[in-house]
Amino acid sequence: MSAVLKPAAPPASIDLPMMDAAADDLLDAPAQAFLARLHQRFDARRRALLADRRRRQARFDAGGLPGFRPDTRRIREGDWRVAPIPAALQDRRVEITGPVDPKMVINALNSGAKCYMADFEDSTSPTWTNVIAGQRALREAVAGTLTFEGGGKHYALRPGPERAVLIVRPRGWHLDEKHVRIDDGGAGERMSAALFDLGLFDWHNAAALAARDRGPYFYLPKLQSMEEAALWDDVLAHIEGELGLPQGQMKVTVLIETLPAAFEMDEILYALRTRIAGLNCGRWDYIFSYIRTLRAHRDRVLPERGQVTMAQPFLKAYSELLIQTCHRRGAHAMGGMAAQIPIGNDEEANERALARVRADKLREVTAGHDGTWVAHPALIPLAREVFDERMPTPHQQHLGREEVVVTAADLLAPSLGTITRIGFENNVEVCVRYLAAWLDGHGCVPIHWLMEDAATAEIARAQLWQWLHHADQPIGRVPAAADGARCPLHLDDGTVIDEALFDRVLLGLPSRLAAQPVVGAARIPDAIAMLEDLTRRDTLEDFLTLPAYERL
Repeated sequence: MSAVLKPAAPPASIDLPMMDAAADDLLDAPAQAFLARLHQRFDARRRALLADRRRRQARFDAGGLPGFRPDTRRIREGDWRVAPIPAALQDRRVEITGPVDPKMVINALNSGAKCYMADFEDSTSPTWTNVIAGQRALREAVAGTLTFEGGGKHYALRPGPERAVLIVRPRGWHLDEKHVRIDDGGAGERMSAALFDLGLFDWHNAAALAARDRGPYFYLPKLQSMEEAALWDDVLAHIEGELGLPQGQMKVTVLIETLPAAFEMDEILYALRTRIAGLNCGRWDYIFSYIRTLRAHRDRVLPERGQVTMAQPFLKAYSELLIQTCHRRGAHAMGGMAAQIPIGNDEEANERALARVRADKLREVTAGHDGTWVAHPALIPLAREVFDERMPTPHQQHLGREEVVVTAADLLAPSLGTITRIGFENNVEVCVRYLAAWLDGHGCVPIHWLMEDAATAEIARAQLWQWLHHADQPIGRVPAAADGARCPLHLDDGTVIDEALFDRVLLGLPSRLAAQPVVGAARIPDAIAMLEDLTRRDTLEDFLTLPAYERL
């Protein structure tokens, strides 16, 4: 189904006969007109900023490296602070994240976490059904009427004061909503998925949330520059004006999950200074962005993802710079998500997994983070215990981390490590299984007791491309050739990493998966074909969700 917005002359409207009837109550005529106006006002600027991304990446592909901007030095060195953080966002020690299906929304809001990030992005497969069901679930959650029946159980929301604070993550600037087109007299332009997600949520819920001093609050993903942050600021200010909200009523937290953004933390805070509550270490997307941004740099090849921990110098520098920057400006510095989930049938393995989560949360709170993420409700007590013990105050902005000095070289530092056979095979399996689940309408899926979403799958996919396309040997045990010729990458057992190895692993995967339950099993052949295509391309595809979206 497609909806066509017609903005040429007010009132704008959607061509309702082409519209899924299930969405009629969400997309009535006033909502249609509102979304069309957002597109008219902001989409050209969005597309220009995406073109800026491509030009910047071309410089990196030609050998350049990201760095701190000389033209914004006055912002980095200036003495300024962001606007005060509202009471509802003062204490964010444990946040839970997840997709926007009704059961997840209820469980997350009831979980005991301080906040719930309702995710239209990395953990939601954006089928039209999922997007509309998610908008409806959140509207009913805000109204307090959301219920769900499933598995012989009845799910309902706890009383308002006992629920987590709702924070919504719309999709990023790079994504379109193909089911909603803006009528230009022809086929029509696709609407920005970011404007659609945030705009439709605000249209239905902003007034009710503002009346209760609950925002609306948002997490903004995948930003690469202060100009992209400034666009969000203008969008939010415009919506506040249209909906009669006070300027600055809507608050945001920005995920620093791209390498270019790490060099513009001060600038992003400044662009959103009247409404920003903090920055978040979106570590998994950040690792993926490191690979994608530096894809042409053979000296920056990463080891297998299990070895790319926050102890790696480039990640430690990123985390500490974020804490220092946020606390200097009066904003929260949020930690990231440990991907582990409880292991129900193996007590010893479960204890090892929980020990890794505990160590990760202890690292975050000790470094000065003001809160952290979990992906599973069972991990909330553990994370809360760690933060309660080390952070008796609502946050840690008093820890300025003035001793931290981070240079551009620190943020770009190569990583040490190896590639094991298990690590290589696991990357292939995770890519195929996640893509199959995503194509089947599932945006996050447990694989080997890790919660995989688009961000973690992107690391595995980008690493496979990186390993197969770079012949230098910056990691592992096999040295470069004495005559200066490029050596192929090797596994730590000496096996050459090449397309023959990739083919052998792919060929053996269907039989391995046949013996276990796999989400989206019917889409495994499609997923294998997609991974083969993406891995063999001469250039690393920016996001796997772009070509995959056309197959939904």
